[in-house]
Amino acid sequence: MTPKQILDSFSETLVRDERILSAQERALVATLLRHAKTATGENQEIQEAVRVVIASAVGETVAQRAFAVLGGSIVERILEGSPLPLGDSVGERTADIFAKEPQPPSQGPSPGPADKAPLKTPQPPSAPLGSPGEPQPPSPRPSPGEPQPPSHGPGPSGVRTTVVSETRAADRPTVLPAQCVVLDEFLVPQELEALIRFTLEREADFSASEVVSPSADGGIVNYEHRRSRVLMDLAHHQDVILARIKAVLPQVLGTLGMAEFAISEVEAQLTASSHGDFFHFHSDNGSDRVASRRLTFVYFFHREPRQFEGGELRIHDARLEEGTYVSQGSYQTIAPQQNQIVFFPCELLHEITAVNCASRRFADSRFTLNGWLRR
Repeated sequence: MTPKQILDSFSETLVRDERILSAQERALVATLLRHAKTATGENQEIQEAVRVVIASAVGETVAQRAFAVLGGSIVERILEGSPLPLGDSVGERTADIFAKEPQPPSQGPSPGPADKAPLKTPQPPSAPLGSPGEPQPPSPRPSPGEPQPPSHGPGPSGVRTTVVSETRAADRPTVLPAQCVVLDEFLVPQELEALIRFTLEREADFSASEVVSPSADGGIVNYEHRRSRVLMDLAHHQDVILARIKAVLPQVLGTLGMAEFAISEVEAQLTASSHGDFFHFHSDNGSDRVASRRLTFVYFFHREPRQFEGGELRIHDARLEEGTYVSQGSYQTIAPQQNQIVFFPCELLHEITAVNCASRRFADSRFTLNGWLRR
């Protein structure tokens, strides 16, 4: 069997895998191809051009989703020795497959995570900033009552096992530019619905968020710096999102210009932010207790229709002054979008702006499944 035959066979298997393309998507593309044939009549050149365009676009989508679901290594092994680009072969093959009558839609899962979105454009300078601090899981003690608003109001708010060595203070860059990777439609609809249902059913288990304190052994509740509620027990939802994260991790690290690293520990939590909740600017690995954190992830979700405004994630451009990073006054803004995830290096200064939720109901909160990968 020639390399092209092997790749074509692999392509046909991929497009019939509902982790890559759902039955509904296959039916849609087949309909587009039939309509293109009808519209172009007997003009074979136009018909072929339309078919090639559709096949090329679908082939690229199949390749990207396959990479996310299966990892890059399997694709690389199949392509070894093949003279054809991945997109061309998959595109040609999908044209033939989609031209066949589609099968009835199944009840299986929809496609996997979507492609990476471009980096956000920096926004105008922010207002004065609060003092930095790192998020901390709640200490094992009784949860406090409903938090009161702060006195002065909220401020602005396949992995290769390559170990990254600790960076010496002298090697710290003078400037830390704001950067992130944003991926849309990260979970399939069934996974998103299950996560929302799980979150709403466990309202009573959420407790006040804490921050790392240099003067305490554990975290402390500080409503002047951070106000929200968190849940540490994510059940199987942690495994679901971590599987997705690991699938796209090489792509994310490459875009951020970060070296790949062996993951020693993963921290994850559900965070609920209701009316008036916020988090002043901070970094996620600025103290010894959290120094091994490398990559922050923030997955946005909420009940539809959305009942809150605000709660934007702002990632600041920073510079080193007297051994501490301070904001340069400019930042990138990521507004919470359903089923979207954001990745950025833990050392970047960031904040969460105040949430405006008129109903003040837990179910109408801004929810995130957020956490950190440690090396």
